[in-house]
Amino acid sequence: MSLPLSGITVVSLEQAIAAPLASRHLADWGARVIKVERPDGGDFARAYDKANNGLSSQFLWANRSKESVALDLKTSEGRDSLERILSTADVWVQNLAPGAAARMELDGAAVLSRHPGIVAADLSGYGSTGPYRDKKAYDLLVQCEAGFVSINGSAEQAAKCGLSIVDIAGGMALLQGILMGLLRKARTGAGLHFETSLFDAIAEWMSYPAYYAMGSGAAPERSGLRHATIAPYGPFRTGDDKTIFFGIQNQREWRAFCSRIMQDDSLADMALFKDNPARLHNHEALRLLIEKRLAAVTADEALALLDEASIANAQLNDVEGFIGHPQLVQRGRFAEVDSAFGPQRVLLPSLTISGVSPVMKAVPAPGQHTAAVLAGVAA
Repeated sequence: MSLPLSGITVVSLEQAIAAPLASRHLADWGARVIKVERPDGGDFARAYDKANNGLSSQFLWANRSKESVALDLKTSEGRDSLERILSTADVWVQNLAPGAAARMELDGAAVLSRHPGIVAADLSGYGSTGPYRDKKAYDLLVQCEAGFVSINGSAEQAAKCGLSIVDIAGGMALLQGILMGLLRKARTGAGLHFETSLFDAIAEWMSYPAYYAMGSGAAPERSGLRHATIAPYGPFRTGDDKTIFFGIQNQREWRAFCSRIMQDDSLADMALFKDNPARLHNHEALRLLIEKRLAAVTADEALALLDEASIANAQLNDVEGFIGHPQLVQRGRFAEVDSAFGPQRVLLPSLTISGVSPVMKAVPAPGQHTAAVLAGVAA
């Protein structure tokens, strides 16, 4: 079976994480992705760290299987070269600083006007309109503006997400738009211009707390490792002084938990705990009851009991535990790609397509493919 995106050419004037992550997902499934970089060092994400034998871990994450072309777009020669490349492309992506692409007529609308069959995508911090349209944006800053930080962390202190959650949200919104544009292009032959922003992407993810606040008059409280609106759902200590996690999603599970784990059927109908709002209101009293029961068993025994009762549960892993997780290791979810810094171990894409293996090619060096790409689009 052929790769789903075989024959698609993507040209991306990209930097940082959001746009590169979207185009890497396209490359994973067969698209040819030409990454346009500055001649003076390329994408600044190359210098975020040197964790992988000199290669940036974040650049490794978002840039395998691409071709890197170094162009000075401030020169007529660089612009002419880019236009030749664009004449062969199905997709154009740019996520330059506010106003930079428009000044060079490389925003999506301008590129679509010159190349009517292209899917042209603009990714910005806050969008092309509104009072924040000219404001620079990075992941943590948008987490703050969007209110995410205010609902994350413990009751005592707010916290940012440990992942680049805004960049990931923006990249996935961008990917969705590109795929919809390609579907439209396949059906009609017409190109498409669309834009998305980091702020709009995380705003979609913030819908639930926003709706909760609009409906109840108050945002969900910061609750640390405990769920803000469901109980019991979070961490609990066991008899061997370990922490396990589990969550009760409905009354059927609550009754099973009371019967199989707590060994007290009467608990299910107790006024303090009879439904989720009551359990949430009395979550601390409920935690004490649960941990009193779990003090009689080890973490492994508690997890086994929860599995037997069909109650979702987890142990608390660190990153090293995740890397060695049997669900990854035994299913062969790691692969190896090449780079100028030597072989790199990476995770496979999250999709599994029957009969198709994803593309797992090298992480490019800056400008590595300039000559070859330009030779293929010679005037």
